[in-house]
Amino acid sequence: MKMISLLAATVLLGTGAAAAQDSAPDLPYVKTASVTLPSTDTGWDYVKFEPGSARLFMARLDDGLTLFDVDKGAAVATVPNSIGANGPVLLPQFGRGYVAMDDGSLLILDLKTLKPIARPKLADDGGLNSGSFDPATGWLHMITGTRRAEATWFTLDAASGKLLSTTRFPFRKMDDPAADGKGHLYAPARLDGVVLKLDSRTLKEEARWDVGCNVSKMKYLAKTDQLLGACVGDKPSVFLLDPATGTVGARVAIGKGLDALAIDAARGRIVTSNHEGTMTVIGWDGASALRHVATIRTSPGARMMDIDHRSGRLYLVNADATEFPGRDGGEAVTRYHPDSFRVETWQPN
Repeated sequence: MKMISLLAATVLLGTGAAAAQDSAPDLPYVKTASVTLPSTDTGWDYVKFEPGSARLFMARLDDGLTLFDVDKGAAVATVPNSIGANGPVLLPQFGRGYVAMDDGSLLILDLKTLKPIARPKLADDGGLNSGSFDPATGWLHMITGTRRAEATWFTLDAASGKLLSTTRFPFRKMDDPAADGKGHLYAPARLDGVVLKLDSRTLKEEARWDVGCNVSKMKYLAKTDQLLGACVGDKPSVFLLDPATGTVGARVAIGKGLDALAIDAARGRIVTSNHEGTMTVIGWDGASALRHVATIRTSPGARMMDIDHRSGRLYLVNADATEFPGRDGGEAVTRYHPDSFRVETWQPN
């Protein structure tokens, strides 16, 4: 009797395990490749695709602006005179790239040849962070990094690179605005937790909305005439915002240390990459609903990525690092291991 009971229990256990396995959800992304590149002891910032192409531009600061061809799975060039690259804006409609540099200059390059056209100095009080293109005006806005009191926007004609105006805002840290293409920009002021609605031609403030967290990313969702925002800090989240009223709608918690936000409209997904070593996958119904789908474990420091809209693949970058305690209680010192910088490919399911 005992043997029969044991056999029955084993069968039931096996059946239960099989049922649990059958009901397991599909993996939203699977890492399919990791390519390691020559690198020095340097950090990095933005990685961005040239729209509609296989060309991923990676701002690797002391190693310059590196061009990685995702179809070839290899780095194919480093842009000349690009040491200090921090944030590229790639505009194939004008045949140009504009690169925010950490010394306050702006590197302007020919996208076809990768040859520098000019490198004018814009900011004399620190580096530029990145920039954003407004299709309604044809203007490019390059924005300073964190400052003691004011953020500065340098507005240029995107076709010629001519500096048109300089505008100062009373915020220590502002990130790239979202353009609706209809005459408005929506600019996050990260440390103040507010989003500004600006006239895209005058940059005059039309509204200011408190979104309840340190908002650092804004994107305009043309299909639904909504804004998508994302926050860092102690309340990391992704949320929807009504651009007419500033009302915050659905909100979903994400991992700590957000630094990149991707939208895969074809699959109804929003993905954030987070410094803690995760990617947060959020389902979006194409309207007003958001839901947490999964948290993917990557590795600490893997904070920057971009999406290849041709395939839906995500490209995440990272490097091995060692942290040392700061002197006299100061900030920790990070040393990046030589020749450890890598580009990971994450395939959607």
